[in-house]
Amino acid sequence: MTEVYKKFSPEKYEVHLMVDEEQDGLRLDQFCQDFLLSLSRQQVKAKIKKGEVKIQGRPFPHKASVKVYHREIVEIFTPKGELEDEYWNGQKLDLSQKPEVLFEDDELLVIAKPPYMATHPTGTHLFNCATVYFEQVYQSSIHSIHRLDRETSGVLLLGKTPKGSQTYSQYFEDNKISKIYFMIAHKNKDMPESFTASERLGEKENFVPRLFVHCFDEKSLDGKHAQTRFHKIAQNESYVLALARPITGRQHQIRSHAAHYGFPLLGDKIYNGDPSVFMRFKDKIATDADHKLMQISRHALHATALKTPYKGKSKIFKSPIPSDLQEWLNDNFKELTIEQIELKISALVKEIF
Repeated sequence: MTEVYKKFSPEKYEVHLMVDEEQDGLRLDQFCQDFLLSLSRQQVKAKIKKGEVKIQGRPFPHKASVKVYHREIVEIFTPKGELEDEYWNGQKLDLSQKPEVLFEDDELLVIAKPPYMATHPTGTHLFNCATVYFEQVYQSSIHSIHRLDRETSGVLLLGKTPKGSQTYSQYFEDNKISKIYFMIAHKNKDMPESFTASERLGEKENFVPRLFVHCFDEKSLDGKHAQTRFHKIAQNESYVLALARPITGRQHQIRSHAAHYGFPLLGDKIYNGDPSVFMRFKDKIATDADHKLMQISRHALHATALKTPYKGKSKIFKSPIPSDLQEWLNDNFKELTIEQIELKISALVKEIF
């Protein structure tokens, strides 16, 4: 199949697909399933029955068994529905879907991405996305320059023009942009004032979950070179607050390195010491004990500051601690107020940058 048109909005995803020669004569449900790989045949049939699939120029609605032919256009619609709802302990989360704009000019848009908002459409996450939201605001294309994990909140750069996007993407490739993350972690031992993690990072064959990133000795041939610098903000008997500056940009780098050194992130379903917890949350069968272990619905990682070249100078963008992490801190880390933590973050960011 050949994609000839695609459009995202906060409420609907629409794609038009041309039937290729080798697909000539396929049943409509078979053709659709080749594109909707995450859906079962029965789910695809239900989608066709609901009228979310349309063959251009044909009487509508269609049966799943109708055949499609070379060069016909099949339109597939996916309404938002409940696809991207998030739940915690059986309760639907009230997600923020309106990012704060920290800065903008003609080419660059800097936002504070809320937790659970994807950077751009991918996989099953098509609606609550930063690029989708701002394309509706500006009625023009918005380009992702880099990305943050869905659960990770904080400073995110978006391009308002292809030229702007290319400029800042090149800054990332040339390591001219630096990022600092705020983290809340369990404390399995005292954290030093600062330390550097240089373990190589990579996957292990047949390990479950597959996306678990393992630490290997820095002299090993396994994994890829990675480096993260950690700076302690404060700690008590059970928890540590810290800043993490990734020097490289590997997947799950901060989370894997932090857990390896005895500081697994609060709410981290993968690196908490029992990877099976992640699978139970994924399969929606998490136990009361799993929820108690996590304490919060997402890993406590926030992109708090970013430094980038800007018009011949350097510019630093900052995002304050989001409300969900503030709430936990107020209840569980009473040694410092949020204002005191923010002051310590600002001082450390200035020192690190």
